[in-house]
Amino acid sequence: MKAMIFAAGLGTRFKPWTDTNPKALAIVNGKTLLQRAVEYLQQYDITDVVVNVHHFADQVTDAVNSSGGWGSRITISDERDALLDTGGGLLKAADYLKDDTFLTLNVDILTDLNLKAFLAAHQQDGSEITLATTSRETSRYLLFNKYNRLCGWRNVSTGEEKIRLQAKDYFQKAYSGVAIFEPNILDSIRLEGAFSLIDVYLALAHDNKISSFDHSESKLLDVGKPGSVETAESMFA
Repeated sequence: MKAMIFAAGLGTRFKPWTDTNPKALAIVNGKTLLQRAVEYLQQYDITDVVVNVHHFADQVTDAVNSSGGWGSRITISDERDALLDTGGGLLKAADYLKDDTFLTLNVDILTDLNLKAFLAAHQQDGSEITLATTSRETSRYLLFNKYNRLCGWRNVSTGEEKIRLQAKDYFQKAYSGVAIFEPNILDSIRLEGAFSLIDVYLALAHDNKISSFDHSESKLLDVGKPGSVETAESMFA
């Protein structure tokens, strides 16, 4: 299985670090977020990885080259000309991922989610996409029906909803920034330019089986702002 790590973002919540550095190279206990993501994937024998770059792209590519990819084969998907968000970034890198089941991961997500169990659930369900989720509180949720199929999205702060499949009851789950895709689903993405993976999931939910894998028992942290580094260092060695 291949993987894509999203590392191109501007990291605006992570200022002042991102005024002069990419968030991907923020350090937690002596290792950058990017190195941690690569080594996390290696625990599950995932060593063929695509990393997209935009913000301080040269710093990221230099880190990859100087480290020898930390032992993995890393392909750079260059978004220097235009930042494409996660969905657009995925589509730009599609040629690297189209041959096999693949996983996507945000570089600023730290977790001990068991990827072997995640993949097994994905295969057992026969889903086109499986989304890692937890029951944590957040302002924006993905909505699933009783069969664990994605139906829509909800912002509980504003009341905004986007429903793609009608259901009697909706079950709220918080997205973890990790997903498994079957490669054929790439041909179904009709969005263009810069767009998020959430946009992709909602666009495909009506006609494709997109499921949830709940890993609420796992550690999970979004290293979204400088103060979260201290929390990360207490949670992840």
